[in-house]
Amino acid sequence: MMTTQYQKPRQQSYFGRFNIILSCLLLMGSTSVWAACKTEAEIPASTPTEQFVDHGDGTVTDTKTGLMWAKCSIGQTITDCTGTATPRSWRGVLLDADASALGGYNDWRAPNIRELQSIVEQRCENPAINEDVFPNTPSTNYQSGSPSGSDAANSWYVNFNDGTSLTGVRFQNASVRLVRGGQ
Repeated sequence: MMTTQYQKPRQQSYFGRFNIILSCLLLMGSTSVWAACKTEAEIPASTPTEQFVDHGDGTVTDTKTGLMWAKCSIGQTITDCTGTATPRSWRGVLLDADASALGGYNDWRAPNIRELQSIVEQRCENPAINEDVFPNTPSTNYQSGSPSGSDAANSWYVNFNDGTSLTGVRFQNASVRLVRGGQ
């Protein structure tokens, strides 16, 4: 009798794990489930669409912070943010910022970590950003212009999969979104 009681939970556990694995595989195949935001009733939007002004030239302004952002990541087309974001090293970000004339402006720069965190949409994941404002944002690490205070070889990143901030080697490649104004 002890053997039967012991085997029965093991069988349920096996089938339970199988169902969990199967559910995960099914979810991975559906981007509408993976790339999701909680409803406004569950969590208020931290970056509501109404907070941004789209200038129609590849730039958007955050009326809350006064910052003007590149609508698309570096490497994507300016008009509709299609194409692949081009990962860049920290030095590459600085060079791209100096070379950019997006929207007719020549004072683009890498955002500091707080500025980059300001566009994280807290109720969304994969990506953790308002895709009405910043379409086709990859769910990857984004470079900031902020060096890590604890190690000169590191800088701060924001992971737009879940909106967390982390430090990493400054010379590793990551996606980039330029900003102007503020500071």
